[in-house]
Amino acid sequence: MKKYRVKIDPEALTDIREITYWYNEAQTGLGKKFQNTVIKQINSLSKDPHSCAVRYKKIRCMIVRKFPFMVHFYINIENNTVEILAVISTYRNPRIWEEKTSRH
Repeated sequence: MKKYRVKIDPEALTDIREITYWYNEAQTGLGKKFQNTVIKQINSLSKDPHSCAVRYKKIRCMIVRKFPFMVHFYINIENNTVEILAVISTYRNPRIWEEKTSRH
């Protein structure tokens, strides 16, 4: 099975940091739990990124287990990478996802 390199865009890292901070403010340790969960799932995309459905043009989404967020990513076949573009709440308007991911 082909392995992909996972690349997290700076915007997506900012999303993860902000969500982690928000959860830590809500409940001690919850931010760390979110961060561990999302990073583990993002890393799993190196093995099988095609298992996630295409939602917008070429953008695929993966639901974060136990948290109301989706990881938005793009598979770059030319350089064999999975590019993480954003981590966005499932409660937000889908247009936000389209605006954030429109550059791909």
